[in-house]
Amino acid sequence: MSAVDARQILEKYYEYANAGDWDRWCDLFADDQVMDEQLAGHIEGLEVLRSMMKGMGTMYRVFQNKPVHLLVDGEKAAAVSHLSAVSASGEAIEAEVMNFFRIVDGKIAYMANYHDTVPFQVLSQG
Repeated sequence: MSAVDARQILEKYYEYANAGDWDRWCDLFADDQVMDEQLAGHIEGLEVLRSMMKGMGTMYRVFQNKPVHLLVDGEKAAAVSHLSAVSASGEAIEAEVMNFFRIVDGKIAYMANYHDTVPFQVLSQG
């Protein structure tokens, strides 16, 4: 896969997330995807991911994850982004995020994210 193709997948990753289009966002992942998500933990399989993402619309009133830097090196990629969100209870969330991706055959096979978890503590409150 070319770096251009991988970059396009990353751009779609953020485009779909920011539009709240979680079905199309999930379509970017391989059937046997593996994700290490800092809040949700270790997630294996596309169907598990789809099920988990169905709750995003109720967890957040607003969810925007804007990429700042995208780096692609073959099947490996990284993105630095700024997340601005509002929880279901109306609490603001601001966080700097780092994602690592492995993209194989045009699909995200592995993803890990890293961020400060403190801003997300409002999700477990009232």
